[in-house]
Amino acid sequence: MSRSAPPRPLHSPRHRLTTRLWHWINFASVTVLFMSGLNISNAHPRLYWGKAGFAPEDAWAFIPRFPGWATIPNYYSLAIARDWHILFAWIFAVSLTVFMIVSLINRHFYRDLTTRWREWRPGAIGADIRAHLKLNFAHGARKYNFLQRAAYGLVIFVMLPLMILTGMAMSPGMEASWPWLSEIFLGRQSARSIHFLCAWGLFAFLILHVAMVLLSGPIGQLKAMIFGKEPE
Repeated sequence: MSRSAPPRPLHSPRHRLTTRLWHWINFASVTVLFMSGLNISNAHPRLYWGKAGFAPEDAWAFIPRFPGWATIPNYYSLAIARDWHILFAWIFAVSLTVFMIVSLINRHFYRDLTTRWREWRPGAIGADIRAHLKLNFAHGARKYNFLQRAAYGLVIFVMLPLMILTGMAMSPGMEASWPWLSEIFLGRQSARSIHFLCAWGLFAFLILHVAMVLLSGPIGQLKAMIFGKEPE
């Protein structure tokens, strides 16, 4: 006769302290970075590839000016916006680095965020999408379902590092010290374009993330991310 698994405690830990701290620090940092970045974008609302100049005919995209309510500060000031942007870029970069190191040590990445080859089969992905459309977010044996792990992996391992590296590549001082960094992105203008696209990709992820939280029980989700306990 096989022994049944012991019942799971009602208030078992769901999110480690490091994950919860990084989540809220990252949320605040990305919010300030995004809003101050919109103010910076207003200074030159065009995007280029390669080493193109600043002529309108060389631009691949023309960006509308963003209103004051969406920017930091809430009026146009390139100098102040850059001060906010640089300050929170450091907070963002340091917190991401610490989170990655701790998550490697406590195996959070391997245990909760890695995907398996079989999960990338079209049939498995289709089943996961259908489960989401039915608002079944708890499917699967692991803490996060496949689409969650794939999305978190894309954000943590691709988009966030790209934001840091392209931000560094746009710095004139960094280009003078490490010219190879901007060359990786085929020039500062390409780095700026990638930085802009990743910023809006993160914004789209945030909107989707908030929507999923609202659909899957916002009180319990917030409780778990603040106190580290599963919803009752």
